[in-house]
Amino acid sequence: MRLRRLLLALVAVAPVLLLRAPAAHAQGFALERYEPPPAGAWFFGVNHPWYSSTRWFAGGITLDYAPVLDIHTNPKNPVIGDRALAEDADGVAKLGAAIIRGLQDNGVAACGKHFPGHGDTSVDSHLELPLVEHPPDRIRRVECVPFREAIRTDVAFIMTAHVLVPSFDEEKPATLSPRIVQALLRDELKFQGVILSDDLEMKAIAKTYTVPDAGVGAIAAGCDGLLICSGDVDVQAETLEALVYAVEKQKVPYKRLEDALIRLRRAKERFLAAPVSSQKVSRIRQVLGCDAHRRIVDEMARYL
Repeated sequence: MRLRRLLLALVAVAPVLLLRAPAAHAQGFALERYEPPPAGAWFFGVNHPWYSSTRWFAGGITLDYAPVLDIHTNPKNPVIGDRALAEDADGVAKLGAAIIRGLQDNGVAACGKHFPGHGDTSVDSHLELPLVEHPPDRIRRVECVPFREAIRTDVAFIMTAHVLVPSFDEEKPATLSPRIVQALLRDELKFQGVILSDDLEMKAIAKTYTVPDAGVGAIAAGCDGLLICSGDVDVQAETLEALVYAVEKQKVPYKRLEDALIRLRRAKERFLAAPVSSQKVSRIRQVLGCDAHRRIVDEMARYL
């Protein structure tokens, strides 16, 4: 109960555009840290997402940065690997949609990632800027397939990839590219949910841009929320100040921020304001205060 109250309080006061709200970083079907799912609750279907989302919702976690919708088409990829759901577009699309339904049907928003695809790369974006060398028709025909299915499944969030796709934009990484975020994802694929950047402190971005500059660029490109994951409050504050300055100097239209705010509010209303059924309340009471949650609270307390 303490964990749920703490996390929901954080959601209530979380900055609108700098999103580091209570969320699980589950990488699709990765192991849960404190309480692994029971045998048989793993692959093909929604058992694992149902199992996880019930516990996350009970603990106040309302967003999961999953599923990974990248296709494992490059065996030399050092960062996607077994995070991917399959090696073909249709397989990733079907499993990704099942995860989205399993999470969102139980009150936890899903976040498909990493658009427009990080599967066929050979470097780790935590360390370098990966290059995606496919032409637009191949990206639309392969990499975009799981994201189209996720959009049809009404996924709440999509996260961008820190990759360079020269066939769409020769200069800017996808996260900072209006041609990819606004033109491809928003306009062409018709995604109306929340678009998040990946962590702006990853070296794929941070080797070239400061975090505040990257934040302004991502919002201008069409992102609605920014991940700044180190917990450095000064960097987060500098990024907010940079956004205010960019609007004042008309480098970013005020309407762009208004649109982002509207989408974020809709997501909160969808997953936080919806009535909780008596059946779900009963499930929450069975989970709250369990040993796994107490271990999480104890670990969090060490950082306060």
